[in-house]
Amino acid sequence: MNRKNKKEPRAVKNLLILLSILFLFIMLVLPLVVVLGEALKKGFQLYIGAITDEYTGKALILTAEATVAAVIVNTVFGLFAAWSITKYHFKRKRLLTVLIDIPFAISPIIAGLIFILTFGRIGWAKGILEALDMKIVFAVPGIILGTIFVTFPFISREIIPVLQAQGNDQEEAAAVMGAGAFRIFRKITFPQIKWAFLYGIVLCTARAMGEFGAVSVLSGHLRGKTVTLPLQVEILYSEFNFTAAFAVSSILVVLAVIILIIRNVIEHQMKKAGGKV
Repeated sequence: MNRKNKKEPRAVKNLLILLSILFLFIMLVLPLVVVLGEALKKGFQLYIGAITDEYTGKALILTAEATVAAVIVNTVFGLFAAWSITKYHFKRKRLLTVLIDIPFAISPIIAGLIFILTFGRIGWAKGILEALDMKIVFAVPGIILGTIFVTFPFISREIIPVLQAQGNDQEEAAAVMGAGAFRIFRKITFPQIKWAFLYGIVLCTARAMGEFGAVSVLSGHLRGKTVTLPLQVEILYSEFNFTAAFAVSSILVVLAVIILIIRNVIEHQMKKAGGKV
């Protein structure tokens, strides 16, 4: 009876491991292999031609610009929001945490429609934008705004749990000894949150590069002007230019693999430092 009980958990464990590996192979590895295989199907020269195309280059530049803008804005906001929520007591703190999580609850397409109803031709901000000679919808600012929105919570949500676990004792002791706010942050707070902070930046970057829904609504699909890499893939695929579509997709695949490697390195460092992922 005891031998049977010992064998059953091992059988269950092996079955679960096998199912997990099979699931990952079907859902992740196989699609990546198909993308790379289709991209190179008609030869390396056609592949190079597709990824060096003028419109692909402009889409890559716009994707990079939107990603950098989103990371910068959300890094600043994430630090300020996490610091405010964990270090200060004020009314409506819970409301602030709920607002930070809104992008997780709203579909990116709905977010794009909301921005159109706000900044578009029928939006309430139309008069203000015309007076400032500024265009957001169907322009680069709209792409950046949509990307910032969908990546809004990633950095703050990684920092907040670490700051809560850290507590305020060390900062209060340093303040009593005469240390300034910036020195306290640089010497005490940041060293303890740096891996969570970098992890949030990596997640924000990955999400920004792959964003499709919100930017699709806000871009107007103006090729060479408001089209990001994911939108370029959609356009090429809709034109039945499958080889070029898979070639452009391979750029995103390579970037995703690089980010995955960086993320795993940061996770390892966080575990070594005693952090929580």
